[in-house]
Amino acid sequence: MAEAELIQDPMQVPVVRELVKQWRAQDAHGAWEGKSDAKLLEPYILTREKRREIPIIGDPDPETLWRMELFYNAIGLAIERATGVMVSPMMKVHHEGFGRLVLTAGRLIVVNKQLRDLHRFGFESLEKLAAEGEKLVAAGVEMITKYPELANYG
Repeated sequence: MAEAELIQDPMQVPVVRELVKQWRAQDAHGAWEGKSDAKLLEPYILTREKRREIPIIGDPDPETLWRMELFYNAIGLAIERATGVMVSPMMKVHHEGFGRLVLTAGRLIVVNKQLRDLHRFGFESLEKLAAEGEKLVAAGVEMITKYPELANYG
């Protein structure tokens, strides 16, 4: 059974809840107040058909980069909530859509992700978004648990 099938209600997964909070926090003028949480997360869903419409090579637009940044911020916050250790994101992205993202805790890198094809950033479904988020959170929590002296340094 695939990971995504195990998630009954992706909207209740902690990392997805954090992502919704990130989006709501960005709404300074109340433009998204009437939108449901699922509607806010729609831009993250990129079905195979939609993905095929996007050129293989392309530069990511600022909105896509912003969505990606919010996603990884939510992962960092979910790790923080699970461990009590502050997690900081650092991202370096080339204008052509590749780069690296690291989430750090103290002197420890808890998530290290190579980024590519960022102009096509998205997930096939909300379940897959939740599964990927939970996988990254679990990896981050595992690193902090394994090396607490490095995570709490500073």
